[in-house]
Amino acid sequence: MDSRGPIVVKLGGSFAFSARLRDWIAAIASCAGRAVIVPGGGLFADAVRAAQVQMGFDDPAAHHMGLLAMEQYGLAIKSLDEKLSLAETLDSIHCGLVDGRVPVWLPSRLVLGAVDIPQSWNVTSDSLAAWLAGKIGAERLLLIKHIEPTGEAIRVADLTARNIVDKAFANFLAASGVPGFILGHSDFEAVAGAVNGYPVGIRIAA
Repeated sequence: MDSRGPIVVKLGGSFAFSARLRDWIAAIASCAGRAVIVPGGGLFADAVRAAQVQMGFDDPAAHHMGLLAMEQYGLAIKSLDEKLSLAETLDSIHCGLVDGRVPVWLPSRLVLGAVDIPQSWNVTSDSLAAWLAGKIGAERLLLIKHIEPTGEAIRVADLTARNIVDKAFANFLAASGVPGFILGHSDFEAVAGAVNGYPVGIRIAA
């Protein structure tokens, strides 16, 4: 594994049915040993939200179910490339990187035991990606979104106001100490550049 920290790539669940999904998986897989995938919740999390409205279960239950939604998407992603591996713990993430693979994080085990993560919809996969990036000493955090970002930087408050990231993301990113960047849906070729230290994407500014 490279002596530098890895990059954490949060791959939005909105890519589940996208024609670009396999492009993204191939691009990230080419960075095996240097990248970790945090899966979004996507349609799986949307099902939890809809069920909560109909059934009325509480936010802690919805939080746990949302983590399982991320894991469902993660399992699907992992099956698309043999360089990807599943990882539940910090040790398994480290081992996957050392083995020259791309760990796909299944968050339930770590997150449910974390007292610093609120159990509400204010915390989604974006915040959890920032949290994990801090835990593993990542070099960068890349958020892959179905948008076309422009400019050199975008304020995190603007991202929150536009519902591009969740309400807790600003605090989690600041606490992580890891620089964050937004990449658009067709920017998959930029991942290799990020791994090699080149400036890619739109910087997320305080």
